[in-house]
Amino acid sequence: MKLSWKKTGASIAIAGALLIAASVVFSQGPPGPPRGGGFRGGPGPGDGLGPFGRDLSLADEQKAQINKIQDSFREADKALFDQLKSLRESEPDPMSGSFDEAAVRSAAEAKAKIQIELEVSRGKMMSQIASILTTEQKAQLAAKRKQFERQGPPPDRP
Repeated sequence: MKLSWKKTGASIAIAGALLIAASVVFSQGPPGPPRGGGFRGGPGPGDGLGPFGRDLSLADEQKAQINKIQDSFREADKALFDQLKSLRESEPDPMSGSFDEAAVRSAAEAKAKIQIELEVSRGKMMSQIASILTTEQKAQLAAKRKQFERQGPPPDRP
């Protein structure tokens, strides 16, 4: 019985680490300003991973592989982001005086389908990124996840 708890705990830790890595990778959002400025355009090493890249002590080869993976998925997901943007721009305005529930439902369902595809793509990308991390780096990422869980979500901005 102890062995199964260890496996379950390890699986949860790895899944959590992947979730944290996913949030870091996708905190940059869809294609935007060119890379090179570091985390969210500020000064930094330009590895696209922000503070996690520094904390994990990624080798240059790992950074290059991660950037290649990110670029590949960003390009593949561009059409989905464009569809999502188009749907948002063409949404019926509920404040216009007339409310068309069927149109709102249809738009919401279309956006949900795209979001599902983006989540699946994000999962695939994180799996590829995790495959190039060392065991030690995965453990460091799991420790970061525990730290974030203890801190809770950041406060709302005014």
